[in-house]
Amino acid sequence: MEYFSLNKNAPRVSFKEAVIRGLAPDKGLYFPSEINPLSKEFIDNIQDYDPVTVAFEVIKQFVGDDIPEEALKNIIHETLSFDFPLVPLGDKTFSLELYHGPTLAFKDVGARFMARCLGYFNSQDAQSENVTVLVATSGDTGGAVASGFFKVPGVEVVILYPSGKVSDIQEKQLTTFGENIAAVEVEGTFDDCQAMVKRAFLDEELIQHKKLTSANSINVARWLPQMFYYFMAYRALAKRPEKIVMSVPSGNFGNICAGMMAQKLGLPIHHFVSGTNANRVVPEFLASGNYDPKPSVATISNAMDVGAPSNFVRIREIYDNNFDVLKSNLTALSYSDEQTEEAIRELYNDFGYIADPHGAIGYLAAREYQKSHSDDLLVFLETAHPVKFRDVIPSPISEAIQLPESILSILPKKKKAEFISTYSQLKSKLIN
Repeated sequence: MEYFSLNKNAPRVSFKEAVIRGLAPDKGLYFPSEINPLSKEFIDNIQDYDPVTVAFEVIKQFVGDDIPEEALKNIIHETLSFDFPLVPLGDKTFSLELYHGPTLAFKDVGARFMARCLGYFNSQDAQSENVTVLVATSGDTGGAVASGFFKVPGVEVVILYPSGKVSDIQEKQLTTFGENIAAVEVEGTFDDCQAMVKRAFLDEELIQHKKLTSANSINVARWLPQMFYYFMAYRALAKRPEKIVMSVPSGNFGNICAGMMAQKLGLPIHHFVSGTNANRVVPEFLASGNYDPKPSVATISNAMDVGAPSNFVRIREIYDNNFDVLKSNLTALSYSDEQTEEAIRELYNDFGYIADPHGAIGYLAAREYQKSHSDDLLVFLETAHPVKFRDVIPSPISEAIQLPESILSILPKKKKAEFISTYSQLKSKLIN
């Protein structure tokens, strides 16, 4: 398998090279040169296979020969060490809970898979230099990356996060590891953090001193494993007769993009619904045909506070940059903080279910789509444990959230983070 840059001005590379580079030299995101659908027999009989076998069949073509079969199966086995339960909320609505991993966020899967791939590559090359993973986070990515890469030999991690714009628990999850994990608190927004990361990858002087890669969903090893969620959901629902629609709370659009890749492989997902907060770039694009990234707006669903979603260029590639085809397969809806809070109350009052703000937006989008598609089965993705957002979840619902042991264990720990406001400060830190 080869990967090409979506800016079309860089050499093709292998999976290994794409993972280690993160971003192509021409600033483009890597994309697989071919996508081969899985056999209809495999899809039709998916319930006969265990999760590791399903995930292996899904990902193996994208890894190619860079990781042997047994090593890849071990990586998948270690990645999928927790479940993705489907919780029924009424007859035709389900919550797909993706927060049962070590940092209670959906990003655990991609972070664990990528960390283990990099660990394998380093173990096979005794002469390899240390890799520095440079990543920006709007909330959950930081904790997942810190946990996934903690003590991985030959890998140093630097995590940038916007000061005052992640929850207290999210901050604890990414600033209390130490060892090979360094946290950097940035004066600004997530977009400012991400701009610094992208600038670093293109800084020739810095690249001479550091071998950089990214663990954001711009990295193929973070992005592609998210297909597993959709296959596991379909595996659980395969005997249902209804058409399956996936409602995905979206910020950087990596998760829903992975779902569209799963569909491209032959998974029978009928339609996608994207729920966003006040950062409405994609809903406005589908309404007008004009793609116009804007500065991000702060909301209570902070992990989706993204004004320039990196992965949307991949979504457009999946649909051959055909606006009409994309629009026929994606409905994008936007909600305010007030609507999000009301959805959290509704889910709790009607079903006794506690959702985080991101999952609540996924639910709102699913419910709105279902009004005109009542025969379809709607699955909304619940992407983070509500405990991370107790400070914005309405009372008394927040008081009913029990603190998991993994959270109780980090609360007494002291935050370790360096504060910066400029790219030159980041560059100096990385070089020194």
